[in-house]
Amino acid sequence: MRMTVDEAMRLVEKEMPAKRWRHTLGVIESAVALAERFGGDAEKARVAALLHDVAKYWPVERQREAILEDGDAAGLDTLSGDKVLWHSHAGAFVARRDFGVTDAETLNAIRYHTSGRPGMTLLEKIVCLADYIEPGREYPGVERLRELSGHSLEEALVAGFDGTLRFLIEQGKHIYPLTVLTRNDLLTHIRPGGF
Repeated sequence: MRMTVDEAMRLVEKEMPAKRWRHTLGVIESAVALAERFGGDAEKARVAALLHDVAKYWPVERQREAILEDGDAAGLDTLSGDKVLWHSHAGAFVARRDFGVTDAETLNAIRYHTSGRPGMTLLEKIVCLADYIEPGREYPGVERLRELSGHSLEEALVAGFDGTLRFLIEQGKHIYPLTVLTRNDLLTHIRPGGF
């Protein structure tokens, strides 16, 4: 990153409402704790968590433009789906362009914090899970995720994705296929023998 974390924090805070900024601070706290617990890079976790929602409150057209300018295939794929996924890909682009983040793993942790992806790295799992369990989150099942996160990133993420999928089904919403593939991939790490 070409600026200090403190400078980046001031800029990111301006991009979102106060409630989302508190969420971001909670994700940073959770990501650093998970990195320390599971042997991840705490500084990369801090940077990715700080920037994970940097584009979330941009107008969707601005998010779309960022994704098109970036040209990343995964981001372009999301343009045909739910706009809720766009901020992740726009955020990775902004992290690189405006904040000088060049580390591919950090950028991917931002890019896939909402959908996940098969073959997630340790950092990607940490940031995705931190987004689910940060201290300000309150929804049915979050305490179970926090408990699972004490011993297994994979088990906690599967439980998190299960909750997301149930919610989407109950709401009659589309399910992004990458999320289903991610869940199945994580299950192979938990239960290597298959179904």
